[in-house]
Amino acid sequence: MNLTLKVWRQPNKNSEGRFETFDVKDISSEMSFLEMFDVLNERLISEGNDPIAFDHDCREGICGACSMHINGRPHGPWHATTTCQLHMRAFKDGDTIVVEPWRANGFPVIKDLVTDRTSFDRIIQAGGYISVNTGNAVDGNALPIEKDKADASFAAAACIGCGACVAACKNASASLFVSAKVAHLALLPQGEPERKNRVLSMIAQMDNEGFGSCTFTGACEAVCPKEISVTNISRMHKDYLWAGLSTEK
Repeated sequence: MNLTLKVWRQPNKNSEGRFETFDVKDISSEMSFLEMFDVLNERLISEGNDPIAFDHDCREGICGACSMHINGRPHGPWHATTTCQLHMRAFKDGDTIVVEPWRANGFPVIKDLVTDRTSFDRIIQAGGYISVNTGNAVDGNALPIEKDKADASFAAAACIGCGACVAACKNASASLFVSAKVAHLALLPQGEPERKNRVLSMIAQMDNEGFGSCTFTGACEAVCPKEISVTNISRMHKDYLWAGLSTEK
């Protein structure tokens, strides 16, 4: 396959960025998208040019690091797939592919396609802790949990924090991410003691980080590689209202 890449290049967050065009030739359809970038970078390095900076870690669709906007869609054209698991057979010979970083105030560009997503870490830290005893593992049946709640909690916990929901949202809202992190604890009895303070603190931190408000268009769920449901956002709003009304000032 021979392809044309239009890639966003930006030295740092204080510099103006621009698109640069690259031709890549003889790309195997079985390569992953990141492997295609590896081939391009090897060529750029051999030519004495600066390679394209992009984030990656596990390359197994688990860590969420491989954040790229590909042809206007976070993680590319395949549904429920991270960039590292996207393969070049998703494209056709002669295609032009436009690649950009996440676009959000909460995700400033570090370099090229790499963005600073530590805002997500600070939101999680704002959630605090859960009150459980440490030491020996508790028997699995010591706390009976309804299956529907256990399943919903497990599904929410699948969120890998990649930020695709923010990148797809017209408001750059982080509500799907935050609601998933709130839900997987709030649905279980272990997370009940801090439930009110957790949702209040995490939403306050989300606002402090500069993310927008949710207007429930559903774009976040559509691009989420782990198919996190927007039902979690509704649950988070309910918990937030309940916590705000019942927490002592």
